[in-house]
Amino acid sequence: MVLTTIYLTRHGFRVNWTLNPDTGKYHTNVQSPTKISSDPPLAAYGVEQAEQLAEALLNLHPKIDRFYSSPFYRCLQTIHPTIKKLQGSVEIRGDNGLGEWYGTARFDHPSPASPPLLQSLFPSYSLKYKPSIIPSVSGETLQELHDRCAYAMTHIITNLDQEEGAPEAILICTHAASLIAIGRALTGRMPESADDQDFNPYTCGLSKFTRKDIPGKGDHTGIEEWKRGAGIPRVDWRAGKGIAGGWDCVLNGDCSHLKAGAERNWHFSGDESFTTTSESDSAAIESAAVSGAESSSHPKGALGGNDTGAGSKL
Repeated sequence: MVLTTIYLTRHGFRVNWTLNPDTGKYHTNVQSPTKISSDPPLAAYGVEQAEQLAEALLNLHPKIDRFYSSPFYRCLQTIHPTIKKLQGSVEIRGDNGLGEWYGTARFDHPSPASPPLLQSLFPSYSLKYKPSIIPSVSGETLQELHDRCAYAMTHIITNLDQEEGAPEAILICTHAASLIAIGRALTGRMPESADDQDFNPYTCGLSKFTRKDIPGKGDHTGIEEWKRGAGIPRVDWRAGKGIAGGWDCVLNGDCSHLKAGAERNWHFSGDESFTTTSESDSAAIESAAVSGAESSSHPKGALGGNDTGAGSKL
């Protein structure tokens, strides 16, 4: 068997947090099980979305053979109902290369929890799997985000192509910005403006990509391994080429399985940066906290996530 299908979803509606860009300190009124302020759990509504998503995921064709996820809690929590209904027959491969996009900053952004802690919270979390790449804690530019996601997906697909008994279909659970970047890397379609709305990262929506060129036996090639402290290995995916033979998007952010339909779409709004902050922005940021829910109005960069409008993406 060979990989022919990639399903892509964004985590469910999450609890909020705030960031003071002057100090680099994150704050939340709802503590995460990982004890990391910028790693919130799903809100109650997001838990309901995850349950509804699970029903859809369990009835896909081809069926999901392998689960990959951003190692942030909200993504793992989103696919947990599906894993639970499969009764522990599959593992979750957490990959930092599928993680959230943080803009460039003069402070360090938080990292996800350690694999042992995540496995204690999600028993199906694999301790053997090695992430493809780990993003810089000082943040990324838009171009770096796209290149990181292209490399991570190329790494995942290439390694699967070399496996005996490779899966036919996999699921990726990620975040809004990363989902858009992954869709562009798979199809090779990078719009003239990164802000264009091309792929729809609705909360618990579902996208499906099918492979254009199926590799034959012996056609598999290796990939440069990322080394800690080094740059992102180059992957040639733009200009319609796509990664690993190219992919077609045959389902874009479908939400027919969700009772409330499509919610929380998102798009880029230029590069996100925490390198300078005005006094007025700082005051607004301090008043932007929302307990247990997502805000729909805040200054760009005020929240460390992209679940709301443009400029807030986790």
